[in-house]
Amino acid sequence: MKKIAVLISGNGSNLQSIIDACQQNRINGQICAVFSNKADAYGLQRAEESAIPTHFLNPKEYSDRTDYDSALLTAIDQYQPDLIVLAGYMRILSSGFVQHYHGRLLNIHPSLLPKYPGLHTHRKAIENGDQEHGTSVHFVTEELDGGPVILQAKVPIFAEDQEEDVIRRVQTQEHNIYPLVIGWFLEGRLSMGNNTAILDGKVLSQQGYASD
Repeated sequence: MKKIAVLISGNGSNLQSIIDACQQNRINGQICAVFSNKADAYGLQRAEESAIPTHFLNPKEYSDRTDYDSALLTAIDQYQPDLIVLAGYMRILSSGFVQHYHGRLLNIHPSLLPKYPGLHTHRKAIENGDQEHGTSVHFVTEELDGGPVILQAKVPIFAEDQEEDVIRRVQTQEHNIYPLVIGWFLEGRLSMGNNTAILDGKVLSQQGYASD
């Protein structure tokens, strides 16, 4: 069975959606380990409750990002995962780490990329008067939130919305589309080539797979 390593920093709601999808056979694979840069990340408890090995690597114990990522890489490779999934992992990855897992490193970002890379995406969408927002699953490259998009999901923004309303709406879609894309990868349907996402042999557009 194909193996998934998951990196988290916080609550782990996307991790939980992946755990559920594996248990329900919607993903033909299993999570082999969960790694966090935060000792108190609730996602670690989620993993432990599902008997998934967990690892906390303290950034304060390493001289810089490169050293930290080197240790993280070594810990991950002990499990020989087929796919590495970022699920709310809040550290910028070093180029060496990204290159090591080239083509098998996924992230989910809470915006309709290339719009709003980085942080505070929901707030930016509201402040700019956007009528829609959303989330994107993409391959990770050395450009922050700049790797090829695989699948996006859109949500409306209403005039009376607070930031929490939009966050909740977006997370609902994240929990739907991330397990779907992970399943595509583990089934051999999805790959990255020439900085593009390729699904079922077809190069996807800048917005990824064209389906609402």
